[in-house]
Amino acid sequence: MKPLTQSIPGALTDLLRDAPLSPGKVAFAWTAAVGAAFDRVTRVRLEADVLVVETTSPQWSHEVRRSIGVILPRLQALLGRDTVRKLEVRSAAF
Repeated sequence: MKPLTQSIPGALTDLLRDAPLSPGKVAFAWTAAVGAAFDRVTRVRLEADVLVVETTSPQWSHEVRRSIGVILPRLQALLGRDTVRKLEVRSAAF
């Protein structure tokens, strides 16, 4: 028997993939992929197959860009490989 903590990521992936694409689904997947610290300092929106990530500062933009190699595969696993093909990071005060 597998521990519950190992089953949750697979169940979450299945639930997200079956749900219709919406801004809420994209935001939820972003939070699941990056965690609370990045989520607090970013806003995201999907434009075609590009996820636009706005950050609160140039420093956070740098951190997101530095982590794209980890973030993008996580998003693709949650939303589907063709849903997000690229991340575009921008600094924006919000």
